[in-house]
Amino acid sequence: MKQLNQELEWAIRETLQRAQADGDLPAFDIPAIPVSAPKRAGQGDLSYPAMGLARHGGMKPLEIAKLIVRRMPALDFLETIEVAPPGFINCTLSATYLKRQVDAIIAEGQDFFRLDLGLGKTAQVEFVSANPSGPITIGHTRNAVVGDAMARLLEAAGYDVQREYYYNNAGNQMIVLGKSLMLRYLQQLGDDIEFPDSYYQGEYLEAVAADLIHEYGDALRDKDWTYFKDIAEARMFAWINRSLCSIDIKHDDFYNETSLFHSGQIWQALEVLRENGYIYEATHWEGADAAEIADVKAKGYEPATWFRSTAFGDEKDRVMVKSDGVPTYTLPDIAYHRDKLERGYDIAVNVLGTDHFSQASVVQYGIRALNMCPDPIHVIFLQMVRAVRWNEERGEYEAVKQSKRAGDFDTLDDLVAMTSADAVRYHMLARSPSSQLDFDVEQVVKQTNENPVYYIQNAYVRCAGIFREAEERGFSDDSADLSLLGEAELKFIRKSLELGNVIEQAVTNYEPHKIAFFAQELAAVFHPIYDRVRVLHSEVPTDVAKARLRFYRAAAVVFYRLLRLMGMSAPERM
Repeated sequence: MKQLNQELEWAIRETLQRAQADGDLPAFDIPAIPVSAPKRAGQGDLSYPAMGLARHGGMKPLEIAKLIVRRMPALDFLETIEVAPPGFINCTLSATYLKRQVDAIIAEGQDFFRLDLGLGKTAQVEFVSANPSGPITIGHTRNAVVGDAMARLLEAAGYDVQREYYYNNAGNQMIVLGKSLMLRYLQQLGDDIEFPDSYYQGEYLEAVAADLIHEYGDALRDKDWTYFKDIAEARMFAWINRSLCSIDIKHDDFYNETSLFHSGQIWQALEVLRENGYIYEATHWEGADAAEIADVKAKGYEPATWFRSTAFGDEKDRVMVKSDGVPTYTLPDIAYHRDKLERGYDIAVNVLGTDHFSQASVVQYGIRALNMCPDPIHVIFLQMVRAVRWNEERGEYEAVKQSKRAGDFDTLDDLVAMTSADAVRYHMLARSPSSQLDFDVEQVVKQTNENPVYYIQNAYVRCAGIFREAEERGFSDDSADLSLLGEAELKFIRKSLELGNVIEQAVTNYEPHKIAFFAQELAAVFHPIYDRVRVLHSEVPTDVAKARLRFYRAAAVVFYRLLRLMGMSAPERM
Protein backbone atom coordinates (compact mmCIF):
# COMPACT_ATOMS: atom_id res chain seq x y z
CA MET A 1 0.00 0.00 0.00
CA LYS A 2 1.38 3.41 -0.95
CA GLN A 3 2.10 6.02 1.69
CA LEU A 4 0.61 8.86 -0.30
CA ASN A 5 2.38 11.64 1.55
CA GLN A 6 5.71 10.00 0.69
CA GLU A 7 4.68 9.55 -2.94
CA LEU A 8 3.86 13.25 -3.15
CA GLU A 9 7.07 14.23 -1.34
CA TRP A 10 9.15 12.25 -3.84
CA ALA A 11 7.27 13.77 -6.78
CA ILE A 12 7.86 17.31 -5.49
CA ARG A 13 11.55 16.61 -4.86
CA GLU A 14 12.04 15.18 -8.35
CA THR A 15 10.21 18.18 -9.83
CA LEU A 16 12.53 20.57 -7.99
CA GLN A 17 15.60 18.65 -9.16
CA ARG A 18 14.44 18.78 -12.78
CA ALA A 19 13.77 22.51 -12.45
CA GLN A 20 17.30 22.99 -11.13
CA ALA A 21 18.75 20.91 -13.96
CA ASP A 22 16.83 23.00 -16.51
CA GLY A 23 17.95 26.27 -14.93
CA ASP A 24 14.48 27.34 -13.73
CA LEU A 25 15.74 27.16 -10.15
CA PRO A 26 19.23 27.86 -8.78
CA ALA A 27 21.26 25.01 -7.35
CA PHE A 28 20.66 24.42 -3.63
CA ASP A 29 20.29 21.48 -1.28
CA ILE A 30 16.59 20.68 -1.26
CA PRO A 31 15.36 20.59 2.35
CA ALA A 32 12.80 18.16 3.77
CA ILE A 33 9.48 18.14 1.93
CA PRO A 34 6.83 17.91 4.69
CA VAL A 35 3.54 16.72 3.21
CA SER A 36 0.67 16.20 5.63
CA ALA A 37 -3.10 16.41 5.96
CA PRO A 38 -4.20 20.07 6.02
CA LYS A 39 -5.45 21.45 9.31
CA ARG A 40 -8.56 23.05 7.80
CA ALA A 41 -11.40 21.44 5.91
CA GLY A 42 -11.73 22.40 2.27
CA GLN A 43 -7.97 22.45 1.68
CA GLY A 44 -7.77 19.00 0.13
CA ASP A 45 -6.36 15.76 1.50
CA LEU A 46 -2.63 16.45 1.33
CA SER A 47 -0.83 19.76 1.64
CA TYR A 48 2.72 21.01 1.23
CA PRO A 49 3.86 24.47 2.41
CA ALA A 50 6.37 25.63 -0.20
CA MET A 51 7.24 28.77 1.78
CA GLY A 52 10.43 27.18 3.06
CA LEU A 53 11.81 27.01 -0.49
CA ALA A 54 11.46 30.72 -1.23
CA ARG A 55 14.72 31.76 0.41
CA HIS A 56 16.66 29.01 -1.38
CA GLY A 57 15.08 29.61 -4.78
CA GLY A 58 15.11 33.40 -4.67
CA MET A 59 11.41 33.50 -5.50
CA LYS A 60 8.18 34.42 -3.75
CA PRO A 61 6.52 31.44 -2.05
CA LEU A 62 3.47 31.62 -4.31
CA GLU A 63 5.64 31.68 -7.44
CA ILE A 64 7.69 28.66 -6.43
CA ALA A 65 4.51 26.75 -5.53
CA LYS A 66 3.09 27.52 -8.99
CA LEU A 67 6.35 26.40 -10.61
CA ILE A 68 6.15 23.04 -8.83
CA VAL A 69 2.52 22.45 -9.80
CA ARG A 70 3.18 23.47 -13.41
CA ARG A 71 6.09 21.07 -13.81
CA MET A 72 4.95 18.15 -11.67
CA PRO A 73 3.88 15.00 -13.58
CA ALA A 74 0.39 13.55 -13.19
CA LEU A 75 -0.02 11.23 -10.21
CA ASP A 76 -2.64 8.48 -10.39
CA PHE A 77 -3.88 9.06 -6.85
CA LEU A 78 -4.56 12.79 -7.22
CA GLU A 79 -7.69 14.40 -8.59
CA THR A 80 -6.64 18.04 -8.29
CA ILE A 81 -3.58 20.09 -7.32
CA GLU A 82 -4.16 23.69 -6.36
CA VAL A 83 -1.99 26.57 -5.16
CA ALA A 84 -3.18 28.75 -2.28
CA PRO A 85 -1.60 31.86 -0.72
CA PRO A 86 0.94 32.38 0.67
CA GLY A 87 2.46 29.26 -0.95
CA PHE A 88 0.52 26.09 -0.16
CA ILE A 89 0.15 23.20 -2.58
CA ASN A 90 -3.16 21.51 -1.74
CA CYS A 91 -4.03 18.16 -3.29
CA THR A 92 -7.28 16.19 -3.43
CA LEU A 93 -7.25 12.41 -3.75
CA SER A 94 -8.92 10.84 -6.74
CA ALA A 95 -12.28 9.20 -6.05
CA THR A 96 -11.43 6.50 -8.60
CA TYR A 97 -8.17 5.76 -6.81
CA LEU A 98 -9.91 5.62 -3.42
CA LYS A 99 -12.50 3.15 -4.69
CA ARG A 100 -9.73 0.88 -5.98
CA GLN A 101 -8.20 0.80 -2.51
CA VAL A 102 -11.15 -1.16 -1.13
CA ASP A 103 -10.00 -4.29 -2.96
CA ALA A 104 -6.37 -3.44 -2.24
CA ILE A 105 -7.06 -3.32 1.52
CA ILE A 106 -8.88 -6.66 1.43
CA ALA A 107 -6.03 -8.23 -0.56
CA GLU A 108 -3.38 -7.04 1.90
CA GLY A 109 -5.36 -8.26 4.91
CA GLN A 110 -3.15 -8.36 7.99
CA ASP A 111 -0.25 -7.03 5.96
CA PHE A 112 -2.19 -3.80 5.45
CA PHE A 113 0.47 -1.10 5.66
CA ARG A 114 3.33 -3.41 6.53
CA LEU A 115 6.16 -0.99 5.83
CA ASP A 116 9.71 -1.61 4.65
CA LEU A 117 11.13 1.08 6.97
CA GLY A 118 13.01 -1.56 8.97
CA LEU A 119 13.43 -4.17 6.27
CA GLY A 120 16.62 -6.16 6.91
CA LYS A 121 17.10 -4.50 10.30
CA THR A 122 16.75 -5.79 13.85
CA ALA A 123 15.18 -4.14 16.86
CA GLN A 124 15.01 -5.08 20.51
CA VAL A 125 12.42 -3.83 22.96
CA GLU A 126 13.25 -4.33 26.63
CA PHE A 127 10.18 -3.78 28.74
CA VAL A 128 8.47 -4.68 32.02
CA SER A 129 11.78 -5.77 33.62
CA ALA A 130 10.10 -5.76 37.04
CA ASN A 131 12.09 -7.42 39.79
CA PRO A 132 10.62 -10.83 40.73
CA SER A 133 9.73 -9.66 44.23
CA GLY A 134 5.97 -9.71 43.71
CA PRO A 135 3.18 -9.69 41.13
CA ILE A 136 2.86 -7.26 38.24
CA THR A 137 1.49 -4.01 39.61
CA ILE A 138 -0.50 -1.36 37.80
CA GLY A 139 2.69 0.64 37.15
CA HIS A 140 4.42 -2.36 35.59
CA THR A 141 1.27 -2.98 33.55
CA ARG A 142 1.59 0.34 31.77
CA ASN A 143 5.21 -0.50 31.01
CA ALA A 144 4.17 -3.90 29.64
CA VAL A 145 1.46 -2.53 27.37
CA VAL A 146 3.54 0.35 26.00
CA GLY A 147 6.52 -1.92 25.38
CA ASP A 148 4.53 -4.60 23.61
CA ALA A 149 2.73 -2.02 21.45
CA MET A 150 6.10 -0.54 20.50
CA ALA A 151 7.30 -4.02 19.50
CA ARG A 152 4.17 -4.64 17.41
CA LEU A 153 4.59 -1.33 15.61
CA LEU A 154 8.26 -2.00 14.90
CA GLU A 155 7.24 -5.33 13.37
CA ALA A 156 4.62 -3.52 11.29
CA ALA A 157 7.40 -1.22 10.07
CA GLY A 158 9.41 -4.22 8.85
CA TYR A 159 11.87 -4.78 11.72
CA ASP A 160 12.81 -8.21 13.01
CA VAL A 161 11.93 -7.64 16.68
CA GLN A 162 13.14 -9.33 19.86
CA ARG A 163 11.24 -8.75 23.12
CA GLU A 164 13.42 -8.95 26.23
CA TYR A 165 12.74 -8.93 29.97
CA TYR A 166 15.75 -7.98 32.14
CA TYR A 167 15.23 -8.88 35.74
CA ASN A 168 17.28 -7.91 38.74
CA ASN A 169 17.63 -10.89 41.04
CA ALA A 170 21.01 -9.98 42.50
CA GLY A 171 20.22 -6.98 44.72
CA ASN A 172 19.31 -6.33 48.33
CA GLN A 173 15.59 -6.46 47.59
CA MET A 174 15.92 -10.14 46.69
CA ILE A 175 17.64 -10.75 50.01
CA VAL A 176 14.72 -9.04 51.72
CA LEU A 177 12.30 -11.17 49.65
CA GLY A 178 14.00 -14.39 50.74
CA LYS A 179 14.03 -13.37 54.38
CA SER A 180 10.39 -12.26 54.16
CA LEU A 181 9.26 -15.68 52.90
CA MET A 182 11.43 -17.47 55.46
CA LEU A 183 9.81 -15.54 58.34
CA ARG A 184 6.30 -16.09 56.94
CA TYR A 185 7.04 -19.82 56.77
CA LEU A 186 8.28 -19.92 60.35
CA GLN A 187 5.31 -17.85 61.53
CA GLN A 188 2.91 -20.34 59.98
CA LEU A 189 4.76 -23.13 61.75
CA GLY A 190 3.78 -21.35 64.97
CA ASP A 191 7.04 -19.55 65.77
CA ASP A 192 6.58 -16.22 67.55
CA ILE A 193 8.64 -14.05 65.20
CA GLU A 194 8.42 -10.31 64.67
CA PHE A 195 8.03 -9.35 61.02
CA PRO A 196 9.99 -6.14 60.24
CA ASP A 197 8.12 -3.27 58.59
CA SER A 198 10.86 -3.08 55.94
CA TYR A 199 10.06 -6.60 54.71
CA TYR A 200 7.48 -7.47 52.05
CA GLN A 201 4.06 -7.28 53.71
CA GLY A 202 1.87 -8.59 50.91
CA GLU A 203 -0.46 -11.50 51.52
CA TYR A 204 0.96 -13.24 48.46
CA LEU A 205 4.00 -14.39 50.47
CA GLU A 206 1.74 -15.80 53.17
CA ALA A 207 0.08 -17.89 50.46
CA VAL A 208 3.47 -19.18 49.25
CA ALA A 209 4.45 -20.04 52.83
CA ALA A 210 1.19 -21.96 53.27
CA ASP A 211 1.94 -23.93 50.09
CA LEU A 212 5.40 -24.83 51.42
CA ILE A 213 3.97 -26.08 54.68
CA HIS A 214 1.38 -28.13 52.80
CA GLU A 215 4.13 -29.66 50.65
CA TYR A 216 7.04 -29.98 53.10
CA GLY A 217 5.65 -29.55 56.58
CA ASP A 218 8.41 -28.33 58.91
CA ALA A 219 11.20 -29.94 56.89
CA LEU A 220 12.44 -26.51 55.74
CA ARG A 221 12.85 -25.08 59.23
CA ASP A 222 16.64 -25.11 59.07
CA LYS A 223 16.94 -23.70 55.55
CA ASP A 224 18.48 -20.23 55.28
CA TRP A 225 17.09 -17.19 53.45
CA THR A 226 18.84 -18.09 50.18
CA TYR A 227 16.74 -21.23 49.85
CA PHE A 228 13.56 -19.25 50.37
CA LYS A 229 14.78 -16.53 48.00
CA ASP A 230 15.07 -19.05 45.16
CA ILE A 231 11.60 -20.41 45.85
CA ALA A 232 10.04 -16.93 46.08
CA GLU A 233 11.77 -15.80 42.90
CA ALA A 234 10.57 -18.83 40.94
CA ARG A 235 7.00 -18.48 42.23
CA MET A 236 6.88 -14.74 41.58
CA PHE A 237 8.32 -15.04 38.11
CA ALA A 238 5.85 -17.75 37.14
CA TRP A 239 3.06 -15.47 38.39
CA ILE A 240 4.44 -12.52 36.41
CA ASN A 241 4.56 -14.64 33.27
CA ARG A 242 0.97 -15.85 33.69
CA SER A 243 -0.24 -12.31 34.27
CA LEU A 244 1.46 -11.01 31.14
CA CYS A 245 0.11 -13.88 29.05
CA SER A 246 -3.40 -12.94 30.21
CA ILE A 247 -3.11 -9.72 28.17
CA ASP A 248 -1.32 -11.40 25.24
CA ILE A 249 2.21 -10.32 26.11
CA LYS A 250 5.05 -12.77 25.61
CA HIS A 251 8.81 -12.19 25.75
CA ASP A 252 11.38 -13.90 23.56
CA ASP A 253 14.13 -13.79 26.16
CA PHE A 254 14.48 -13.35 29.92
CA TYR A 255 17.85 -11.87 30.75
CA ASN A 256 19.02 -12.70 34.26
CA GLU A 257 21.15 -10.04 35.94
CA THR A 258 23.12 -12.72 37.82
CA SER A 259 24.40 -14.01 34.46
CA LEU A 260 26.46 -10.82 34.22
CA PHE A 261 28.20 -11.80 37.44
CA HIS A 262 28.67 -15.47 36.53
CA SER A 263 30.14 -14.61 33.13
CA GLY A 264 32.40 -11.91 34.54
CA GLN A 265 30.95 -9.29 32.18
CA ILE A 266 30.52 -6.80 35.01
CA TRP A 267 34.20 -6.85 35.92
CA GLN A 268 35.24 -6.89 32.27
CA ALA A 269 33.27 -3.70 31.67
CA LEU A 270 34.81 -2.13 34.77
CA GLU A 271 38.30 -2.99 33.58
CA VAL A 272 37.71 -1.42 30.16
CA LEU A 273 36.41 1.73 31.85
CA ARG A 274 39.53 1.76 34.00
CA GLU A 275 41.81 1.29 30.98
CA ASN A 276 40.04 4.21 29.27
CA GLY A 277 40.72 6.47 32.22
CA TYR A 278 37.23 6.78 33.69
CA ILE A 279 37.64 4.86 36.96
CA TYR A 280 39.26 5.94 40.22
CA GLU A 281 39.22 4.94 43.88
CA ALA A 282 38.46 7.53 46.54
CA THR A 283 36.35 8.20 49.62
CA HIS A 284 34.56 11.00 47.74
CA TRP A 285 34.10 12.07 44.14
CA GLU A 286 36.69 14.36 42.57
CA GLY A 287 34.45 17.41 42.43
CA ALA A 288 33.29 17.25 46.04
CA ASP A 289 33.26 20.55 47.89
CA ALA A 290 34.63 21.12 51.39
CA ALA A 291 31.30 20.35 53.07
CA GLU A 292 30.94 17.02 51.25
CA ILE A 293 34.51 16.02 52.10
CA ALA A 294 34.00 16.91 55.75
CA ASP A 295 30.80 14.85 55.83
CA VAL A 296 32.57 11.85 54.32
CA LYS A 297 35.37 12.07 56.88
CA ALA A 298 32.90 12.43 59.75
CA LYS A 299 31.07 9.28 58.65
CA GLY A 300 34.34 7.37 58.23
CA TYR A 301 33.63 6.19 54.70
CA GLU A 302 36.13 3.79 53.13
CA PRO A 303 37.33 4.30 49.55
CA ALA A 304 34.90 3.23 46.81
CA THR A 305 35.28 2.79 43.04
CA TRP A 306 33.97 5.80 41.11
CA PHE A 307 32.98 6.34 37.47
CA ARG A 308 34.12 9.72 36.12
CA SER A 309 30.74 10.40 34.49
CA THR A 310 31.23 14.17 34.77
CA ALA A 311 33.54 13.83 31.76
CA PHE A 312 30.37 13.36 29.74
CA GLY A 313 28.29 16.11 31.32
CA ASP A 314 26.95 14.41 34.45
CA GLU A 315 26.38 16.59 37.51
CA LYS A 316 28.59 14.36 39.68
CA ASP A 317 30.60 11.17 39.42
CA ARG A 318 28.91 7.88 40.31
CA VAL A 319 29.92 5.03 42.59
CA MET A 320 30.35 1.81 40.63
CA VAL A 321 31.60 -0.48 43.40
CA LYS A 322 30.97 0.26 47.07
CA SER A 323 33.70 0.09 49.68
CA ASP A 324 32.58 -3.44 50.62
CA GLY A 325 33.27 -4.64 47.07
CA VAL A 326 29.60 -4.91 46.06
CA PRO A 327 28.68 -3.21 42.75
CA THR A 328 25.94 -0.60 42.70
CA TYR A 329 23.16 -1.16 40.15
CA THR A 330 24.97 1.24 37.77
CA LEU A 331 27.76 -1.18 36.86
CA PRO A 332 25.49 -4.13 35.93
CA ASP A 333 23.31 -1.76 33.92
CA ILE A 334 26.29 -0.57 31.89
CA ALA A 335 27.53 -4.14 31.41
CA TYR A 336 24.05 -5.23 30.30
CA HIS A 337 23.77 -2.48 27.71
CA ARG A 338 27.28 -3.23 26.49
CA ASP A 339 26.15 -6.83 25.92
CA LYS A 340 22.97 -5.60 24.24
CA LEU A 341 24.89 -3.43 21.78
CA GLU A 342 27.36 -6.22 21.05
CA ARG A 343 24.42 -8.34 19.95
CA GLY A 344 24.12 -5.92 17.03
CA TYR A 345 20.60 -4.51 17.18
CA ASP A 346 19.95 -1.57 14.89
CA ILE A 347 17.50 -0.22 17.47
CA ALA A 348 17.34 -1.02 21.19
CA VAL A 349 14.30 0.44 22.95
CA ASN A 350 14.06 0.59 26.74
CA VAL A 351 10.75 1.32 28.46
CA LEU A 352 11.38 2.86 31.88
CA GLY A 353 9.67 4.90 34.56
CA THR A 354 10.63 8.57 34.83
CA ASP A 355 12.41 7.75 38.10
CA HIS A 356 15.04 6.02 35.95
CA PHE A 357 15.86 9.15 33.94
CA SER A 358 19.13 9.90 35.71
CA GLN A 359 20.20 6.26 35.68
CA ALA A 360 19.48 5.96 31.95
CA SER A 361 21.71 8.98 31.31
CA VAL A 362 24.54 7.45 33.35
CA VAL A 363 24.27 4.23 31.33
CA GLN A 364 24.65 6.27 28.13
CA TYR A 365 27.77 7.92 29.62
CA GLY A 366 29.10 4.47 30.50
CA ILE A 367 28.59 3.20 26.95
CA ARG A 368 30.46 6.18 25.57
CA ALA A 369 33.25 5.64 28.12
CA LEU A 370 33.56 2.08 26.77
CA ASN A 371 34.22 3.65 23.34
CA MET A 372 30.89 2.35 22.05
CA CYS A 373 28.19 4.29 20.22
CA PRO A 374 24.97 4.62 22.24
CA ASP A 375 22.90 5.82 19.26
CA PRO A 376 20.89 2.57 18.88
CA ILE A 377 19.55 2.99 22.43
CA HIS A 378 16.25 4.82 22.76
CA VAL A 379 14.29 5.22 25.98
CA ILE A 380 10.55 5.66 26.42
CA PHE A 381 9.97 7.22 29.85
CA LEU A 382 6.63 6.59 31.51
CA GLN A 383 4.95 8.86 34.02
CA MET A 384 3.24 7.42 37.06
CA VAL A 385 0.00 5.48 36.72
CA ARG A 386 -2.42 5.07 39.57
CA ALA A 387 -5.63 3.22 40.19
CA VAL A 388 -8.46 5.58 41.03
CA ARG A 389 -11.35 4.40 43.17
CA TRP A 390 -14.56 6.05 44.26
CA ASN A 391 -14.68 6.75 47.98
CA GLU A 392 -18.31 6.55 49.07
CA GLU A 393 -17.70 8.29 52.37
CA ARG A 394 -15.84 11.25 50.89
CA GLY A 395 -17.85 11.36 47.68
CA GLU A 396 -14.79 11.65 45.45
CA TYR A 397 -12.16 9.66 43.60
CA GLU A 398 -8.99 8.77 45.44
CA ALA A 399 -5.74 7.13 44.39
CA VAL A 400 -4.47 3.91 45.87
CA LYS A 401 -0.79 4.01 46.74
CA GLN A 402 1.24 1.32 45.02
CA SER A 403 3.72 -0.57 47.21
CA LYS A 404 4.78 -4.20 46.94
CA ARG A 405 6.33 -4.21 50.37
CA ALA A 406 3.29 -2.72 52.06
CA GLY A 407 1.04 -5.13 50.19
CA ASP A 408 -1.09 -2.15 49.14
CA PHE A 409 -1.38 -2.29 45.37
CA ASP A 410 -3.53 -3.30 42.43
CA THR A 411 -2.07 -6.08 40.35
CA LEU A 412 -2.48 -6.69 36.66
CA ASP A 413 -4.63 -9.67 37.60
CA ASP A 414 -6.88 -7.37 39.66
CA LEU A 415 -7.30 -4.96 36.74
CA VAL A 416 -8.16 -7.74 34.28
CA ALA A 417 -10.65 -9.27 36.72
CA MET A 418 -12.34 -5.90 37.33
CA THR A 419 -12.38 -4.89 33.64
CA SER A 420 -10.95 -6.96 30.78
CA ALA A 421 -7.64 -7.59 29.05
CA ASP A 422 -8.69 -5.30 26.19
CA ALA A 423 -9.71 -2.49 28.53
CA VAL A 424 -6.38 -2.72 30.35
CA ARG A 425 -4.40 -2.66 27.12
CA TYR A 426 -6.22 0.25 25.51
CA HIS A 427 -6.37 2.55 28.52
CA MET A 428 -2.72 1.94 29.40
CA LEU A 429 -1.75 2.84 25.83
CA ALA A 430 -4.11 5.71 25.07
CA ARG A 431 -2.18 8.44 26.85
CA SER A 432 1.20 9.90 25.99
CA PRO A 433 3.90 8.21 28.09
CA SER A 434 4.86 11.65 29.40
CA SER A 435 1.37 12.11 30.89
CA GLN A 436 0.32 10.81 34.27
CA LEU A 437 -2.40 8.19 33.93
CA ASP A 438 -5.41 7.65 36.19
CA PHE A 439 -6.99 4.23 35.65
CA ASP A 440 -10.69 4.64 36.46
CA VAL A 441 -12.14 1.15 36.76
CA GLU A 442 -15.77 2.25 36.52
CA GLN A 443 -15.20 4.18 33.31
CA VAL A 444 -13.29 1.50 31.40
CA VAL A 445 -16.00 -1.16 31.77
CA LYS A 446 -18.84 0.96 30.38
CA GLN A 447 -20.36 -0.40 27.16
CA THR A 448 -21.15 3.02 25.75
CA ASN A 449 -19.57 5.25 23.14
CA GLU A 450 -17.96 7.18 26.00
CA ASN A 451 -15.63 4.21 26.41
CA PRO A 452 -13.14 4.11 23.54
CA VAL A 453 -12.53 0.38 24.00
CA TYR A 454 -16.19 -0.34 23.28
CA TYR A 455 -16.31 2.38 20.61
CA ILE A 456 -13.42 0.93 18.59
CA GLN A 457 -14.26 -2.75 19.00
CA ASN A 458 -17.91 -2.12 18.19
CA ALA A 459 -16.86 -0.87 14.76
CA TYR A 460 -15.44 -4.32 14.01
CA VAL A 461 -18.46 -6.00 15.62
CA ARG A 462 -20.82 -4.04 13.39
CA CYS A 463 -18.93 -5.19 10.29
CA ALA A 464 -19.06 -8.80 11.52
CA GLY A 465 -22.80 -8.48 12.09
CA ILE A 466 -23.35 -7.38 8.49
CA PHE A 467 -21.37 -10.39 7.22
CA ARG A 468 -23.39 -12.80 9.37
CA GLU A 469 -26.68 -11.43 8.12
CA ALA A 470 -25.46 -11.46 4.50
CA GLU A 471 -24.41 -15.09 4.86
CA GLU A 472 -27.76 -16.05 6.37
CA ARG A 473 -29.50 -14.46 3.37
CA GLY A 474 -27.09 -16.03 0.90
CA PHE A 475 -25.98 -12.58 -0.22
CA SER A 476 -22.45 -12.11 -1.57
CA ASP A 477 -20.23 -9.22 -2.60
CA ASP A 478 -18.85 -11.17 -5.58
CA SER A 479 -18.49 -8.98 -8.67
CA ALA A 480 -19.09 -5.85 -6.61
CA ASP A 481 -18.97 -2.63 -8.63
CA LEU A 482 -16.95 -0.29 -6.41
CA SER A 483 -17.71 2.68 -8.65
CA LEU A 484 -21.09 2.78 -6.87
CA LEU A 485 -19.57 3.72 -3.52
CA GLY A 486 -20.48 7.16 -2.22
CA GLU A 487 -18.58 10.00 -0.60
CA ALA A 488 -19.28 8.73 2.91
CA GLU A 489 -17.49 5.43 2.25
CA LEU A 490 -14.61 7.27 0.56
CA LYS A 491 -14.21 9.45 3.62
CA PHE A 492 -13.45 6.32 5.62
CA ILE A 493 -11.00 5.02 3.00
CA ARG A 494 -9.20 8.41 3.02
CA LYS A 495 -8.76 8.16 6.76
CA SER A 496 -7.68 4.51 6.60
CA LEU A 497 -4.88 5.40 4.19
CA GLU A 498 -3.29 7.50 6.93
CA LEU A 499 -2.38 4.33 8.86
CA GLY A 500 1.00 3.96 7.16
CA ASN A 501 1.98 7.46 8.24
CA VAL A 502 0.78 6.79 11.78
CA ILE A 503 2.88 3.62 12.02
CA GLU A 504 5.93 5.40 10.62
CA GLN A 505 5.59 8.35 13.02
CA ALA A 506 4.97 6.07 16.00
CA VAL A 507 8.10 4.07 15.19
CA THR A 508 10.32 6.99 14.22
CA ASN A 509 9.40 9.03 17.31
CA TYR A 510 8.93 6.08 19.71
CA GLU A 511 5.33 7.10 20.40
CA PRO A 512 3.21 3.92 20.38
CA HIS A 513 0.23 5.79 21.85
CA LYS A 514 -0.31 7.35 18.41
CA ILE A 515 -1.92 4.12 17.20
CA ALA A 516 -4.53 4.32 19.98
CA PHE A 517 -5.33 7.92 19.06
CA PHE A 518 -5.74 6.97 15.41
CA ALA A 519 -7.98 4.01 16.21
CA GLN A 520 -10.42 6.26 18.07
CA GLU A 521 -10.34 8.84 15.26
CA LEU A 522 -11.10 6.18 12.66
CA ALA A 523 -13.96 4.77 14.74
CA ALA A 524 -15.41 8.30 14.92
CA VAL A 525 -15.42 8.41 11.11
CA PHE A 526 -16.90 4.92 10.80
CA HIS A 527 -19.91 4.92 13.12
CA PRO A 528 -21.85 7.76 11.42
CA ILE A 529 -21.26 6.01 8.08
CA TYR A 530 -22.64 2.74 9.46
CA ASP A 531 -25.77 4.56 10.63
CA ARG A 532 -26.40 5.99 7.14
CA VAL A 533 -24.90 3.54 4.64
CA ARG A 534 -27.11 0.46 4.78
CA VAL A 535 -26.43 -2.80 2.98
CA LEU A 536 -29.25 -5.29 3.49
CA HIS A 537 -32.17 -2.92 3.27
CA SER A 538 -35.17 -3.25 0.97
CA GLU A 539 -34.59 0.20 -0.51
CA VAL A 540 -30.95 -0.47 -1.39
CA PRO A 541 -30.42 -1.75 -4.99
CA THR A 542 -28.62 -5.08 -5.22
CA ASP A 543 -25.59 -3.72 -7.07
CA VAL A 544 -25.17 -0.90 -4.50
CA ALA A 545 -25.58 -3.39 -1.64
CA LYS A 546 -22.79 -5.55 -3.11
CA ALA A 547 -20.46 -2.55 -3.30
CA ARG A 548 -21.27 -1.52 0.25
CA LEU A 549 -20.75 -5.06 1.57
CA ARG A 550 -17.32 -5.06 -0.06
CA PHE A 551 -16.62 -1.70 1.60
CA TYR A 552 -17.50 -3.07 5.03
CA ARG A 553 -15.24 -6.04 4.36
CA ALA A 554 -12.35 -3.61 3.86
CA ALA A 555 -13.37 -1.67 6.99
CA ALA A 556 -13.26 -4.90 9.00
CA VAL A 557 -9.71 -5.56 7.75
CA VAL A 558 -8.60 -2.10 8.87
CA PHE A 559 -10.14 -2.37 12.35
CA TYR A 560 -8.79 -5.88 12.86
CA ARG A 561 -5.33 -4.63 11.93
CA LEU A 562 -5.62 -1.71 14.35
CA LEU A 563 -6.88 -3.83 17.23
CA ARG A 564 -4.06 -6.34 16.82
CA LEU A 565 -1.45 -3.58 16.60
CA MET A 566 -2.69 -2.52 20.04
CA GLY A 567 -2.70 -6.12 21.27
CA MET A 568 -6.49 -6.15 21.60
CA SER A 569 -8.98 -8.78 20.49
CA ALA A 570 -11.45 -8.34 17.63
CA PRO A 571 -14.72 -9.81 18.96
CA GLU A 572 -17.42 -10.92 16.53
CA ARG A 573 -20.13 -10.04 19.02
CA MET A 574 -20.45 -7.77 22.04
